[in-house]
Amino acid sequence: MDPPARSALINPREMGCEELRLQSREVSLTAVFAALYVAINVVQMFSIGNPLISGPIQLRVADCLIALAALLGWPVVFGVTTGCVVANVISNMMYFLGPIDIIMGPFANLVAASLVFLFWRRRLLACVVGALPVGLIVGGYLWWFFDAPEVLAFMPAWLGMIASITLSSLIAVTVIGYSLLTILSRPSIVEPLKSRGLEVLEKS
Repeated sequence: MDPPARSALINPREMGCEELRLQSREVSLTAVFAALYVAINVVQMFSIGNPLISGPIQLRVADCLIALAALLGWPVVFGVTTGCVVANVISNMMYFLGPIDIIMGPFANLVAASLVFLFWRRRLLACVVGALPVGLIVGGYLWWFFDAPEVLAFMPAWLGMIASITLSSLIAVTVIGYSLLTILSRPSIVEPLKSRGLEVLEKS
């Protein structure tokens, strides 16, 4: 007699526990990325200056985490979105831009990280594509509050701001983020993550 299929030997209760553990890991990883995003922004805010977090250049180093959606998927997407909400609330206490920044900034991160996740098999392209929504969305409202950098003064105000934020986003996501993604994708790092039950996106 053939042995019963493995699926028939699995206790439904055990399956439910395993799914719960997987969900718990994803929630925990989401919280980790949210906390990292906030921490990096706070350190940058108080060490370099708030204008680099919410100003017309806005080179947010924390946006490099967006690139990791190509490695760890949804937890990164939700983590950098949630973290951006908290970071923008903190930033607005010092450099008030109003509710639009608290809503649209995280929305830009949500779109950016989702695109990185969507194109995860082509990682460099994913990082380039993921950087663009931040420039378009954030730059699309920041020009109401700031003048574009003088070097872009020849452009219309709105276009100059979009160009400035897009360039900053490309540096954060495509240069810093892609480098970080490449380092963390090494087998010596990926294998321990997988052994702890984390789902890692690996190119075949």
